[in-house]
Amino acid sequence: MIDNDTSRLSRLTAILTQLQTKRLLTSTFLAEKFGVSVRTIYRDIRALEQSGVPIVTEEGKGYSLLEGYRLPPVSFTESEANALITAEKIIVKNRDASLVKEYTTAIEKIKAVLRHTTRANTELLSNRMLVTHNYTEDASSTYLASLQLALTNFNLTKIAYQKPDSGEITTRVVEPFALLSTQGNWLLVAWCRLRTGFRLFRLDRITQLAVLSEKFEPHKMTLQEYFERTSHP
Repeated sequence: MIDNDTSRLSRLTAILTQLQTKRLLTSTFLAEKFGVSVRTIYRDIRALEQSGVPIVTEEGKGYSLLEGYRLPPVSFTESEANALITAEKIIVKNRDASLVKEYTTAIEKIKAVLRHTTRANTELLSNRMLVTHNYTEDASSTYLASLQLALTNFNLTKIAYQKPDSGEITTRVVEPFALLSTQGNWLLVAWCRLRTGFRLFRLDRITQLAVLSEKFEPHKMTLQEYFERTSHP
């Protein structure tokens, strides 16, 4: 009996997490996900409602949470949420499947309690970030967090950039598009207004950075589409 109660409590918590992660869920989807009957899901939804969770039922469509409802007391700034998303990108490359599984479950719960705007921005960042290797090295830059915010909020960014060949420093105004990590170095993919085209900038060669208040028009393509365009000029 205790095991059954524990199992149901875990399922109720997981259903609440799912409701916060997605806008609309059907009883069929929930039943299949948790391996129970639709009737059991009906009972679970009633139990959550009786405990004070404001669930909205749309006949013939499914369930959602009342807009604005969040599980207290966890609260993250956008920069903190971005740091978690960055860690997720790195950890999923880990060779230990158990670590990947547990972190993926944990990050799903964390995403569920984010404010809607913050969650939308972290999803954008996740789609615009690529990690190909995870080498542990000394810190070589300090601008990743600022660039993540500039990317998701579409702020023009002014950088002082040191050329690799001559060491000359040039000032650029760029539109951050994506962030890549390869062999321990973070790279910024951005539209350079000086060169009128996309360019790659190593973060360890950025000597100064300022996120401007001026916005730019978002580029209407995915990171995969960017790679396809650059590999087929």
